[in-house]
Amino acid sequence: MSSSNFIDYVKICCRSGHGGAGSAHLHRDKKTAKGGPDGGDGGRGGHIILKGNSQLWTLLHLQYQKHVIAENGGNGGPSHSSGSFGKDIVLEVPIGTIARDAETGEIKAEITEDGQMEIITPGGRGGLGNAHFKSPTNQTPRHAQPGEPGLEEWTILELKLLADVGLVGFPNAGKSTLLSVVSAATPKIANYPFTTLVPNLGVVAYRDYKSFVMADIPGIIEGASEGKGLGIRFLKHIERNSILLFMISVESPDIAAEYEVLVNELRTYNPELLHKQRLLAITKTDLIDDELEAEMRATLPKDLPTIFISSMTNKNITQLKDMIWKALHTA
Repeated sequence: MSSSNFIDYVKICCRSGHGGAGSAHLHRDKKTAKGGPDGGDGGRGGHIILKGNSQLWTLLHLQYQKHVIAENGGNGGPSHSSGSFGKDIVLEVPIGTIARDAETGEIKAEITEDGQMEIITPGGRGGLGNAHFKSPTNQTPRHAQPGEPGLEEWTILELKLLADVGLVGFPNAGKSTLLSVVSAATPKIANYPFTTLVPNLGVVAYRDYKSFVMADIPGIIEGASEGKGLGIRFLKHIERNSILLFMISVESPDIAAEYEVLVNELRTYNPELLHKQRLLAITKTDLIDDELEAEMRATLPKDLPTIFISSMTNKNITQLKDMIWKALHTA
């Protein structure tokens, strides 16, 4: 997924349809000179609707669609004829999309399932025809209700990727390399920080035709929650992950301290992230021998499941999959 094609934030103006006016018609035909009221109701204005689509991964298709306008409802007619409903506008979005009011920040809808449909901007109600207002004392009402106006409002669509495992680590910790090894994903890989500029998803095949989804987000640095580096823009993509896999390179001068920095950044951004199950993978172990690995293991947190891996030599990659699968089914 190239950086130019990954869009996780769009702002659009939604205008729902106006409701149609009710009719104030009085029945007339060649045998009836003064018939009673027979005005029909106006039709409802069109809604703006979000629909989940599991085949979409980005909001790119909505990036340049700034105005979404639904159809107005039809007016009521004689002989109790109701006006037609305005045509709804259905916007297909990826799973994990949140719609919020641009002014108040209030969440209007959240798409979490394929095919789920949520109205974000309802159309105006159609007006009642004069047939609704007849009574013993007013047998020929000559008035009807106008239709309710539709709504016009700016809406923010924000995508938070859904994945089973989120990879968390400093830049150049080997996150993209691991994703490319365990899945068919092809993230950009290079020997410099911030190679990954947008999140990447990969489906990891497991035993007996089972699988889980892994998400690689751009590297976090100290102060990311305050806007440093790529800031908090991509931290939102791990809010929906079931498990967080922390990845730290053996090249780090202090693995335990680096882990605490990462945890602190997540705590500052959203304390609820610390309630997720955590695993620790020490990467690039092909650069050290077994003796140094044993020394490093003694300095790591005792209550955190830890594994030493190498994506270049496939060391402990199968064991890492086992650890993740076990954690997914005990979380």
